[in-house]
Amino acid sequence: MSTGIVGDTQFDAALRGFRMPGEFEPHAATWMAWPCRESIWGDLFVEVKADFARLARAIAVYEPLKMLARPVDVEEARHDCGPSVHVVECPLDDSWARDCGPTFLVGREGLLATAWTFNAWGAKYRPFDQDARVARRVAEFIDVPVVASGMVLEGGAIFSDGEGTLVTTMSCLLNPNRNPNLSQREIELELKRMLGVEKVIWLPGDVTETETDGHIDGLMAFAAPGRIVVEACADRSDPRYEILLENRRTLELAVDARGRRFELIPIEEAPRNPVGGPRYCRSYVNYYCVNGAIIAPAYGVNSDIRVQGVLKAAYPDRDIVMVPIGAIATGGGGFHCVTQQQPVASKAERV
Repeated sequence: MSTGIVGDTQFDAALRGFRMPGEFEPHAATWMAWPCRESIWGDLFVEVKADFARLARAIAVYEPLKMLARPVDVEEARHDCGPSVHVVECPLDDSWARDCGPTFLVGREGLLATAWTFNAWGAKYRPFDQDARVARRVAEFIDVPVVASGMVLEGGAIFSDGEGTLVTTMSCLLNPNRNPNLSQREIELELKRMLGVEKVIWLPGDVTETETDGHIDGLMAFAAPGRIVVEACADRSDPRYEILLENRRTLELAVDARGRRFELIPIEEAPRNPVGGPRYCRSYVNYYCVNGAIIAPAYGVNSDIRVQGVLKAAYPDRDIVMVPIGAIATGGGGFHCVTQQQPVASKAERV
């Protein structure tokens, strides 16, 4: 299949034999983007680059890590990340590869990249024109065809179980700063068309989370089809207590595309950081799944050990690697937010 925009409005993933795999399925590589929007990090800009490099090296132990970097930053990224990380020159505005990168599909024809319309979480940060081109550029780098959608969507807003079920949040995708002219039904149909999913489960999300408007990857993650790790809060006085409980109740009442009830595995939030700033990400569920391991954030507190145990029970066949999240959390996201997986198309799907 030649590289280029495929069909667009005429494209239908399921009819073409494509599906969005689960993150827990085999990866060919992980993509990240070197920090470049200094205004987000302020005095922590140097520190956050060291944190990105440490995370990249941890992932590279398990699978190829490709780091996008602006031309001016390429040498710095190569020096800081070391020889295990492959640095790719690419114009950038920011460093959240999950949200502006491509959503990959697998199918009979191999690998396909989907490029959503990116508007920087409702035009919260400017400029964002280079990030809006990242999905297409990544597809060009690896010579994979790309199909585009006019719908605004970030990768952190969706989770797939690989078997036809997609989970997202109302607080994000129904926010008027994304697609004000689309109804919930129209958004759902576009998700099904572009990703080959059969069922979309809508969680309430979190209207108080103002960076992403309540991305799903701050609330849950699929450990496997039918099994979800879901963020929980034990402190009834915490404003997040009722928010997380409401999202969990929605999952308890839901069934997936195959009619299964979900096994829910609660995972706690990290403690509040009084000096972390209003954007501070304290989400343990915002971990990243790689080949043979889970790369999870360590906050340097006692709950790190408990969370490691929860993740080991959820993923008994994978290493649980706790990596200090450091300054990354002050930017409003975690490990899942700064990574994007490139899956392996299975031999069966290539037939």
